[in-house]
Formats: sequence, C-alpha cells, structure tokens
Amino acid sequence: MRMCAMFLTDDELSELTGKRQNAARIRALNGMGVQHKIRPDGSIAVLRAHVERLFGEKPQKDDPEAAWTPPWINKRGL
Repeated sequence: MRMCAMFLTDDELSELTGKRQNAARIRALNGMGVQHKIRPDGSIAVLRAHVERLFGEKPQKDDPEAAWTPPWINKRGL
C-alpha cells in the first residue's frame, strides 16, 4: 500500500488551482483559503492533509466535531 506524500505535487497544484505559474497559483490558493508556504527555491508547499480537511475528504481523527451526535438522538436512533 502506497503512502501519500505529505505535500501536493506540482501536477496536483496545477489541478487544484488550474494554473501553471507560481504567481497565479498563489493568487488562486489565497482566494480558496488554502494555506501554503513558499520554499527557498520559489516552489509552493501545500500540505495534503490541509487540503483534504478543507475540501472535506477525510475528517481528522481527533476532531470532536467529526464524531458529534445531536443531543436529541439517543442510542436507539430516536
């Protein structure tokens, strides 16, 4: 089973933003509220986990809201 990389790849950044140039990608990421860092070489680092949480792909394991149940629902589902 292949582990996912910690950061999005260049191709994934292009797919996410619809842009190829880093300046345009940064504007798109800012507009979408995606946190990112600029590396010393000028490339963009975006955490895969941040994008997955932001777009609702995977709930965080220790996120209390992910397991929240409304108080009016009891154990029998009523």
